[in-house]
Amino acid sequence: MLGTPQTAHSRLTFAQAYNSLGTTIFPYFGSLLILEASLEAVDPAALDSAALDTWRAAESVLVRNTYLGLAVALLLLALAVWWGRRQLVEQPVPRQHILRAFDLLRQPRFAFGTLGIFLYVGAEVAIGSIIVNYLMQTSVMGLSPQAAGELVPLYWGGAMVGRFIGAWLLRWISPGKLLMFVAAMVLLLLLVSATTTGPVSGWALLSIGLFNSIMFPTIFSLACEGLGECAAEGSGIICMAIVGGAIVPLLLGAAADNWGLHVALFVPALCYLGILLFGWMARRSHQALLDAPVSAIT
Repeated sequence: MLGTPQTAHSRLTFAQAYNSLGTTIFPYFGSLLILEASLEAVDPAALDSAALDTWRAAESVLVRNTYLGLAVALLLLALAVWWGRRQLVEQPVPRQHILRAFDLLRQPRFAFGTLGIFLYVGAEVAIGSIIVNYLMQTSVMGLSPQAAGELVPLYWGGAMVGRFIGAWLLRWISPGKLLMFVAAMVLLLLLVSATTTGPVSGWALLSIGLFNSIMFPTIFSLACEGLGECAAEGSGIICMAIVGGAIVPLLLGAAADNWGLHVALFVPALCYLGILLFGWMARRSHQALLDAPVSAIT
């Protein structure tokens, strides 16, 4: 609603760049808070029972305080939204039963887009969750937990940089085609990371963040095209699809337990293949499909 539909992909990508700014900065400070150097230097195996209890209690205090800080930050954000709620202009739509919204899944483009969000969030979170363990492997970089944790912001920072760049590119390039390109690049990087060792393998995995950048906002806006007054319900269903972030990491973890982290990268690779196919399906705008003759579409 903030501009023409043609630039919706660009606007949403630009807004989400600030999401990535947060995920770039705070994991670094989180690793400093939770992995405090004085505690990290202690070997729990060398402690007696009383000292081990003291060490565990000190670790628990660090984690507790970190998450209490997050809770306070979220509460302040909630209050800010509450105080500014009257500035929001709502678009009234006919009220209907909540389950009616799921009828939108009968539309192939919307259903595939919803699946695309499921696959993207699942793959993004899965890769972000294993980076530390991946970089700690002696066959990759052999880093300590803290050193590996300090490299995680590069993954999310790549997404931030890519979103600022993508917001500009999406004004000139078809969103579907650009989505196909970045998905193909991630598949290439996953292949490189899975089939190599040493720093090349580690940096290939970290570089994926740069090409993850435009995926969520672009899939979201492409899936919502043409929904009209049902856009609110549609966006709600799409947001439910982020449950992929809870499921795909479990599948990757199971694969890693059985075959190792390198082989497990083929789990997110399948997700990005699905995203590439959605980009191909959505390479033409919804309006262009409506305006085109049947022979041109087929």
